[in-house]
Amino acid sequence: MRLFEPLRLGPLTLPNRVVMAPLTRCRAKQPGNVPWGLNATYYAQRAGAGLLVSEATQVCPEGQGYLWTPGMHSAEQGAGWRLVTDAVHAAGGHIHAQLWHVGRISHRSLQPGGAAPVSASDLRASKGTCFALDTQGKPARVECDQPRALTEAEIPGVIDQYGKAAQIAKDAGFDGVQVHGANGYLPDQFMSSVVNRRTDAWGGDLVKRARFLLECMRACVKVWGADRVGVRLSPGSGNDGDTVDIQWREQHLEVARQLQHAGVAYVDLVNYQWAYGRPGFDDAFLRDYRSVYRGALFASAGLTREHAERLLQDGLCDACCFGRAFIANPDLPERFRQGQALAKGDEATYYGGAEKGLTDYPRADGSPA
Repeated sequence: MRLFEPLRLGPLTLPNRVVMAPLTRCRAKQPGNVPWGLNATYYAQRAGAGLLVSEATQVCPEGQGYLWTPGMHSAEQGAGWRLVTDAVHAAGGHIHAQLWHVGRISHRSLQPGGAAPVSASDLRASKGTCFALDTQGKPARVECDQPRALTEAEIPGVIDQYGKAAQIAKDAGFDGVQVHGANGYLPDQFMSSVVNRRTDAWGGDLVKRARFLLECMRACVKVWGADRVGVRLSPGSGNDGDTVDIQWREQHLEVARQLQHAGVAYVDLVNYQWAYGRPGFDDAFLRDYRSVYRGALFASAGLTREHAERLLQDGLCDACCFGRAFIANPDLPERFRQGQALAKGDEATYYGGAEKGLTDYPRADGSPA
C-alpha cells in the first residue's frame, strides 16, 4: 500500500503517509489553557502516524473560540507543550503544532475583557457556533457574537502573534508548524469574498484577500524556514453557513501560486464534500492545484483507507489525514496495515473531560495504548 511508503517532508522522513489530523479535544489544564501530562500521553499513544498535527492552538487570547483549548502564547503553555513533544519523540514520532486564530468564530465570554471577537469585516457568522458557557453556565455550542473588523493598524500585530507562537513552538521542541487557514477561521475569513468586505490593502481582489494568510505564513517561515511550515485550507467549504464564495476556486489557486513561490513544505486540503456531503472540491480541483503547487499535498476529511489509497495511487496527493478514526484507534496505521476493523469513538467524550474517551482506548489486540 502507498500509505506505508515513506515520505520526505522538508528535513523529515515520515515512515508512512498516514497523518493524524488536528483534533480539538478541549482538555488543556486550567487555568491558563496549558497542555499537561494527559495531553502528552494522548499524543504519544498515536506516534505511529507518519506525522502528528497538534490540536488547534490559539496564538493569542483573542484567538480562542472554544473552552479549554490549549494556547501557544505563554511560557507556561510552552513548557506544557514540551511535555508533549518529548513524549512523542520518545515514542519515535514527529509532530507539528497547528497555529490558530478563530476570528469571528467566538463569543465575548471567551474574549479578554468580554470584548467583541475580531474578523476581516463586521459580518457575523449567522449559522456558526463556538463552544462556550451558555446562559445557564454550562458548556455548550452557542451562537457566535457580533465581531468587529480589525483596523489596518491592528493587522500587523495579529500577524506578529503567529510569529511569536511559532517561536514558542520551536522552543517547545516541535518539528514544525502548520497555520490553520481552514474551516472559516480568521485566515479563511480574509480569503473569502463573502466575509471579507474590505476595500483597503487586505481585501478587494484575489491577491489582497490572500495577503493575511501569506503574511502569517511568512512570520512562521522567518522562525522555522519554509521546509518546516505547512498550512491547512478548506477550498469551497463556505464560511460557517454563509453563502458559498463563488470565487473560491480562483482564490485558492492564487493562494497555491503564492505558497509555491514561498516554498512551504506542505498544504493540507480539507474537503467537506467527502466528510459531510457539503460544498467542497472535486478531483479535478486537486489536479489543478497540483499543477500550481508542487510541494507535498495532503488530503483530509472523511477518508477511508480505500479512498486514501486511491488518491495516492492516482497521484492526487502525497499523504492522507485521518481525524476521528485516530480517536478510538491509537494504533490506526497498524490497523490499516493489517486490514483490521476500526473501533468507534464515544462522541459524548470528544470535547472536554479527562482520561475517559481520550487515553483509555486500547490497541487492536486489546492491550493498553
